[in-house]
Amino acid sequence: MSKVIDGASASSAPRERPVYRARIERISDHTADTRSLFLRMVEAAAPKYVPGMFISISIPLTNETRVRPYTIASSPEDGEPLEICFNRVPGGVGVEWLFERAVGDTLTFTGPFGAFTLDRLSAQEVVFIAEGTAIAPIRPMVRRVLAQRSASSIELLYAADSPDHILYRSEIESWQSDHRQFGFATLIEGEGRESLDARLFEEVERRWVKADTNRERQFYVCGIGAGVLKLRELLRGAGYERRAVRYEKW
Repeated sequence: MSKVIDGASASSAPRERPVYRARIERISDHTADTRSLFLRMVEAAAPKYVPGMFISISIPLTNETRVRPYTIASSPEDGEPLEICFNRVPGGVGVEWLFERAVGDTLTFTGPFGAFTLDRLSAQEVVFIAEGTAIAPIRPMVRRVLAQRSASSIELLYAADSPDHILYRSEIESWQSDHRQFGFATLIEGEGRESLDARLFEEVERRWVKADTNRERQFYVCGIGAGVLKLRELLRGAGYERRAVRYEKW
């Protein structure tokens, strides 16, 4: 899983990164191909992070060790265990290794890292757009915004290739019940990647470009592939400020 993150920067000089160990305390299967691991730290306290950050997990394979990023799907306010959420992808040997782990196994990771984060709250309407497991960084972001009891409108548009892949549905629907300012809509398209991207593009354009002239909203967009970049260009091209459209492409 590679990430292209708006606003990311890299230091020219390598820095030593602390290495952490965590034990798998619990495993939860959302679907047959989507799983969450709940990680409790071994020896050290959990490192501090803000909503949207990821950890880089070491994946020991037969002939090499690979490092793969996995977003923390739980909230900093919740403490441990840390939750990561992932799904099977064709040819993904790293994620297959994770699916083979059992309760009690330990993982090694560095981090947290990431520039796709929500560390300051906006006084304007906030729109979150997520696809499939890309709800992982969005979930703690929405939780933090709702915890502030802001009067501003908060919208979540969640797209997936099947209803089963709308993760955390009951939790999200409880947000909708408990917070009048929170709006939730799903978009289901099972005809393939291009079709899903096209429908999501059309829906974003309909809701937040053509519906009104308000260009003061803040957007957080996370998904898979070039469709994320198309949404970024759509919104910025419609007059939203560059810094108001935050995105992460998986």
